[in-house]
Amino acid sequence: MKVLMLTQTYPRFAGDTAGTFIESIARTLVASGDSVHVLLPHDALLDLRRDTGGVTLTSFRYAPSAGLHVLGYSRTMQADVGLKPLAYALSPLFMLAAGRALRRLVREGRPDVVNAHWLVPNGVVAAAVKRRPLVVSLHGSDVAMAEKRLYRRASAWALARTEVLTGSSQDLVDRAVAVGAVADARFIPYGVDPQRFDGHDARAAELRHMLGIPSDAAMILGVGRMVPKKGFDVLLDALAGLERRGWVMVLAGAGDSLAELRARARSLGLEGLVRFPGSVRHDELGAYYSAADIFVMPSVRDHSGNVDGLPNVVLEAMASARAIVATRVGGMPAVIDNGVGGLLVGERSVEGLAAALRQLLAKPGERHALGEEARRRVLRELTWKHVAARYREAYVAAMAHAQEGRAGAGARD
Repeated sequence: MKVLMLTQTYPRFAGDTAGTFIESIARTLVASGDSVHVLLPHDALLDLRRDTGGVTLTSFRYAPSAGLHVLGYSRTMQADVGLKPLAYALSPLFMLAAGRALRRLVREGRPDVVNAHWLVPNGVVAAAVKRRPLVVSLHGSDVAMAEKRLYRRASAWALARTEVLTGSSQDLVDRAVAVGAVADARFIPYGVDPQRFDGHDARAAELRHMLGIPSDAAMILGVGRMVPKKGFDVLLDALAGLERRGWVMVLAGAGDSLAELRARARSLGLEGLVRFPGSVRHDELGAYYSAADIFVMPSVRDHSGNVDGLPNVVLEAMASARAIVATRVGGMPAVIDNGVGGLLVGERSVEGLAAALRQLLAKPGERHALGEEARRRVLRELTWKHVAARYREAYVAAMAHAQEGRAGAGARD
């Protein structure tokens, strides 16, 4: 099968954290014998000569000068709530350039199916080109944008021209279907490489030393972009209610809310207990999971309606056999059974988070049991091989739906 993907984020260099889940899907499809061509925006850090695992990469330019290529790669939105001012000005140029490049690749490569990642803007762009069966994949912020009045009509129009819609959580799928009808909508979770993330990274001890974590302290880990939908502000409030000894919190990641979260930690008297190491390369994350005793993902629906689908870091922590504390948000309840592979608490529940953390801090044996079960679930159903097979099923279904549509149109004629 020949697959053409359109995305605004993808790893630009070895170790980059941008769009790693899309790269994993693409590489796994190629490893199974399919051909994958990824179309992505130009970026100063984009290295097209690196090892791509057999995936063909093509970039397009959309701005009049090199310094204005600032969209995509998790930089387009302000705190994942709305577009940055410059993004509004550049978006029309981005969509025109993406459409022109996509049209050329469809004409020259004749793919069997086009997979547009993110409904807004790429699903709209691909729907406008529409010369091949179309699969649109939802990832979170695109649904919140599609629900806004400014983008709702274009999103509904694109969905009407989409053969198959996929989403990283059932919530995202349901919300997108409410925006516009689509023939076939399905939930497909992300996956993880259980060999890369196994909880036994040899760098773990050195990392704990570097972060200044005492050998007798439990390390609680949170990883993600510092934006409101991650709920890290709620987590800090929960940490303030714990006994101030026997643990250290590490919040790894960068983003628009980082300075605000650091200030909040200081105001809560958590200095010395919370570490903010900043952005971490994807190829360094294995050491963080291995060094941790508990992984926490307190995702929330932010005030604009934006919410996580299924954070990759949750799956990576599961594969690393770490006990998970997470909120009942997005796709997390679909991969974590409360009390089996982790503990689930209510959204924005300060006391719920505090109680779950308190429980796991006091019971190392329970932490171990939860982590082991989490890894077993990954091995059963959440590897990239499992996930790529489900994407391939969506591509086959899209081709069948398109064929049925052509046959129906011919019968009406």
